[in-house]
Amino acid sequence: MNVLLVLAHPERHSLNGTLVDIATRELTSLGHDVQLSDLYRMDWKATVDQADFPHGATDPLNVAAASARAYETGQLTDDVKAEQEKLRWADTVIFQFPLWWFSAPAILKGWIERVFSAGFAYGTGRSYGDGCMKGKRAMLSVTIGGTEHDYSARGICGPIEDLLFPLTHGTLFYTGFATLPSFLVYSADRLEERGEGFSELVDRYRERLATLETTAPIPFRSAASGDYDLRTRELRPAWRLRTRTASGCI
Repeated sequence: MNVLLVLAHPERHSLNGTLVDIATRELTSLGHDVQLSDLYRMDWKATVDQADFPHGATDPLNVAAASARAYETGQLTDDVKAEQEKLRWADTVIFQFPLWWFSAPAILKGWIERVFSAGFAYGTGRSYGDGCMKGKRAMLSVTIGGTEHDYSARGICGPIEDLLFPLTHGTLFYTGFATLPSFLVYSADRLEERGEGFSELVDRYRERLATLETTAPIPFRSAASGDYDLRTRELRPAWRLRTRTASGCI
């Protein structure tokens, strides 16, 4: 299996960096091939602007249209093309990042916005389980400063599945990935390497990595399931009284 690790943390010698190192060693030992996109070390450009489309930008800029045109004509920038090649190569993608302000770091959002270009990841008429990344798997590995209680269904921060829903469903499942349950590390700021709880974390992560190919994805409803009215894109009446569960499915 080919696995792409995408790291979004400014400090390589951080818990996030350590988890990437663990993943690299474990996956390699299991016979998988691994590539790493370390966004801060790559000095990744995190904003979409006219510079992304030097051969076909519009004035005013229409990002979707310019992106689709650049993809179709092979005129995306070299950094974006390189990351798209990694995604084509990958069977599974693991996104490693800290939860900052209830979301992913801006640099990761910028990587998604530039690399998931129109024509490559969306805009083909296929979405929500049937998108361009269909057949690939993805997982979020997230370090969180608060406790598991903080992010529970009744916790002060709200359910962690709701906070990650824009990524797990709105980005990954939308583009066709089978989205695996996220690997979550709570109280990360109080977890010291080789200290109390660290060995248990390593064991838990190694177990998740060993089952990447067999873990059941989050059971989101696909656009092609027949559960949605194709005209309104709303759940059919038989399903309207159902609410999203803790797993995120609707």
